[in-house]
Formats: sequence, structure tokens, C-alpha cells
Amino acid sequence: MKITQYLPFIIIVMILSAHLSCNISEDTVGRGNIGEGPDIEGCPVFPANNIWNTPVDDLPVNLHSDEYIVSIGTEKYLHPDFGSGTYLGAPIGIPFITVNALQPSVTINYTAYGAESDAGPFPIPLSAPVEGGDEGDGDRHVIAIDTDRCVLYELYRAFPDREGNRWDADSGVCFDLKSNDLRPAGWTSADAAGLPIFPGLVRYDEVASGEIKHALRFTVSQTQKKYVWPARHYASSITNEAYPPMGQRFRLKSGYDVTGFSREVKVILQALKTYGMILADNGSSVFISGAPDERWNNDILRELRSVTAVNFEAVDVSSLMVDEDSAEAK
Repeated sequence: MKITQYLPFIIIVMILSAHLSCNISEDTVGRGNIGEGPDIEGCPVFPANNIWNTPVDDLPVNLHSDEYIVSIGTEKYLHPDFGSGTYLGAPIGIPFITVNALQPSVTINYTAYGAESDAGPFPIPLSAPVEGGDEGDGDRHVIAIDTDRCVLYELYRAFPDREGNRWDADSGVCFDLKSNDLRPAGWTSADAAGLPIFPGLVRYDEVASGEIKHALRFTVSQTQKKYVWPARHYASSITNEAYPPMGQRFRLKSGYDVTGFSREVKVILQALKTYGMILADNGSSVFISGAPDERWNNDILRELRSVTAVNFEAVDVSSLMVDEDSAEAK
């Protein structure tokens, strides 16, 4: 038989092999068991026992909780950093796309943190949406999920080069969504805390379903020169222990009254009570991250602004840690 008869199969194998550049084990290729955790198009967003997906409503309060809240600003209000439409010409939130195993891989040229990044190429099309829009000059996160292999790809400060051949990015990572593996200790990711971004985003479909099954990602303006599990990296020179470290978990106090809020906001507030939020980057204080979606009602989301930092408390999650180098939670 002629070799041309095998070309479609050969091409698929070559594409899948190119996707293994992130040191994803061959044994993990394919979809895993979603279990009770969150999912994206049939892929688990990390195992159900991952720290992102573990409730913290019964855990003790961190000894530095009051100091952290004061340093953040007790009257700083919860801000939904996502929505519908545009702000200053750009979609509101951190966008993501899904791709399949046939998506061609693109070379990644690292411009800042290459030594702490995963080598490309990544199956992220050069047309992928960029946080802040094509002309944005902020964090410019780009996120893609290969839903055939359940692998998450994330870039920070990503720009498609003018010739259309590659991404130029400060840093880039890939995560096996079926694994609890963390980045090497001390390494950054596409986020300052060295954590994945996607699992902490508020997604419209989750809210519409009536339940968010994971912690949320959030930022504050000043952090401590320290990181705590599950974070792997800090981005500060402040040694004052009154400031929260990267990776610190916070939750909305159990007694906070959510009656009177719209249904969508109640879902978000309940997630903040049950799963809390993880400090992942320096930025505006008490901004929670989500994906842009034209189905969001921005007026309803603004109800979150009535919730202030004083209504939160820092949580001690140390009792959940199985291994400091794993995101598995007891």
C-alpha cells in the first residue's frame, strides 16, 4: 500500500507528539474522571481532591487574618474583574479558548522568564483572544485548553510576532488537568504566585448551573515577600508579616447575609464561603477574576461591590497539605 494512505494517521501522530513538549506523560493522554470537581468540555479542571477544588469553610482562621485584612484595606470592596461588553475597548476579564488535538502548535519565544517556563511549541493559535485586547499593554494573559488531552496552556505578556510565526511572551506554562503536580518550588508561571490561572476564573456556565465548585483567583495591591502552599513564587520586597503572602486563602465569613442579592451573585458569594479565594497576583485590591461573556449582566455583578474586605477572613489550609510539592488536599 502507498504511504499516502497513512498520511492522515501520521499527521495526527506528529501533532500529538508535538504537544508532548510540556513533559506531559504519555500515560496521562486522554480524558480523565471528572468526579465531583469542576470540568471544561469533558476534562476535569484538576482532580476533585486538588486544593483549588477543596472546601475550606470548616478550616481554622489564620493567626494573621486581622493584620492581612487591615493591610488590604478593610473598606476595599469586592470587584468583579469580568463582565460583558468592553472597557476601554477591550473585553472585561481573562479570556480562554478550547482547542483539540489537531490544533497546530506554535513556537513560543520567551522574553523574560524563560528559565522558569515550559518549552513550546504550544497549541495556541495566534488568533487566540488576549486579556486586554489586541492593543492592550497590561498582563496580556492568553489561555488555551486542549480538551482532547486535558492540558492547560497559559502565557503571560503574550504578543504574536509581526510575521505571524510565533508568540513572544514573558513566561508560559502547561498543566496536566488530570494531575496534582505543582510548579518547581520558586518558579513563576503565567501568574505571579506560580499557580495556574484558569481554575480560579469565574465562568458564566458555572454560575448559570447554580454552583461554583472551586476557589476563585484574586489580587491585592501589596503582598509579602513570601509564598505559602500551594503557591510557588512571590513577587514583592515587603517583609512585613502584616501583608498576605502569595497563595494565601481567604473566605467570606459564614455569617455574612447573602439574602437580597441576585441569584448569580449569590452563587459567587456562596463559592467564596465554601471554597474561598486564593491570592495569586499583585493588582487592584480584592479584584476577583473571571472570563468575559456576553451573557453577564454587569449591573447585577456590581452588587458584589457592597461586600468589603472586612467581611473576609484568612484561612489556615496547612492541615490539608499531603505533600508540599503537590496540590493534592486531604
